[in-house]
Amino acid sequence: MTIDAFVFDAYGTLYDVQSISKVTSEEFPEHGALITQVWRLKQLEYTWLRSIMGCYRSFWEITEESLIYTLDAIGIGADKATRDRIMDKYLHLAPHADCLTALDALQGVPLAILSNGNQEILDALVTNTGLDSRLQAVISIDKAGIFKPHDKAYGLVEDALNVKPENTVFVSSNAFDACAAKNFGFQVAWIERVTPEALAAEIAAAEVVGPSTMFKLLRMQMENFDMEPDHRLASLDDLAGLIKPTQPANMNA
Repeated sequence: MTIDAFVFDAYGTLYDVQSISKVTSEEFPEHGALITQVWRLKQLEYTWLRSIMGCYRSFWEITEESLIYTLDAIGIGADKATRDRIMDKYLHLAPHADCLTALDALQGVPLAILSNGNQEILDALVTNTGLDSRLQAVISIDKAGIFKPHDKAYGLVEDALNVKPENTVFVSSNAFDACAAKNFGFQVAWIERVTPEALAAEIAAAEVVGPSTMFKLLRMQMENFDMEPDHRLASLDDLAGLIKPTQPANMNA
C-alpha cells in the first residue's frame, strides 16, 4: 500500500516521558519514581475524562493539574516554583535513542507529529531537541478541542498534510493511540518497546512490583481490542523497512 506520509505521536513515541524522572528525583529523591509514573497515568486519564465531559483544557494545564494531584495524593505537595521546575522538563524531554536516526532515514517522505500537546509546548519541544528541521508539520489536537483517541483529533492530519488516512502510517508506542488510529483508518505501526516476554521476566525477578513495572503493565502492552496494528516494530529504526525501494528502470525496454 502506498505511503504518502509518516505521522508520529510525540510523548512516549519520539520522546521518552520517563526522562522526566531526572527532575522528579532531584526535587523529591524518595518519591521520584512514584511521581513519574503516577503523574503520567493521571495526565492521560485527565485527557480522556475532559474529552468525555466536554470540558477541554490545554495539555499544559492538564499536565499541571495531574502533577498537583500526584503530589497531593502522595502527601508531599509543592509550591508553584517547584512545580514550575518540574513542568519545564516537558519542554526538554529526551528523544528516544532511535528517534533522530529513524527520522533521518525517512527523509524524502513527509513527516509530522500529531500530539495531545498544545501548539506552544510542542513547538518549544521540537525546537529545543532539534526535531524542527526534520518535520514538515507539528499538529496539535488543540485545533480540534478534544484529545486522542477521539476521531476529530486524527482527522486533523488530512487537513494539515493533504494525505488520505489509508496512505498514512501513524506511528505510536502508546497502545490506546495505536488502536484508535487503526480504528480511524490509518495504517498503523506500533512501537513495542516492552515485549510481553520481557515484562514477564521483569515481574518474575522482582520481589515487589514497583511503579515503573506497573506503568509497563498498564500503558506499554497492546490493548485487548480487535484493532491490531498493521506493523509491530521493536524500534523506530524499523520504519525505514516499510518503504518499498524504487524499482530500477528496465534497461532492455
